[in-house]
Amino acid sequence: MDISGPTPRVVVGVDGSPASYAALRWAVRHARLIRARVDAVAAYDVPGAVGWSAPAVDADFDEAQARRALDDEIQKVLLQVGDVPLAQHLIRGSAAKVLIGASVGAELLVVGSRGRGGFASLLLGSVSHQCATHASCPVVIVRPQTDAGDTGPRA
Repeated sequence: MDISGPTPRVVVGVDGSPASYAALRWAVRHARLIRARVDAVAAYDVPGAVGWSAPAVDADFDEAQARRALDDEIQKVLLQVGDVPLAQHLIRGSAAKVLIGASVGAELLVVGSRGRGGFASLLLGSVSHQCATHASCPVVIVRPQTDAGDTGPRA
């Protein structure tokens, strides 16, 4: 690794799910090992009008509340695994598209195996599948069980 160049960047998708917490812990540990910074990315999407009628918009969605939830998730993880340079990003758009866009120029994209989407029986979520297929950098998919074991990077 060329330590004289720009700081490497590890992007991690966060959504408050158990897999997201595991992915964030993994990303922070890995970033510490390669002396990288972490970009924690959360996506939200407010549906727009489609066809003749618009889908119901979540009237309870509050961007400030989403930012607080992102802050809380990151603080809980950093208390567990230590501090690395970290930037938080709350971006409007579908999770897969936002994360694929954020992967441009990154060393690594880290996502959980399943997030807050439906179909809990899927072993690999649609977002992680889309990221693995279309990201601009290598992708690590972390299962919540993996974090408790000894398979992730350690500082």
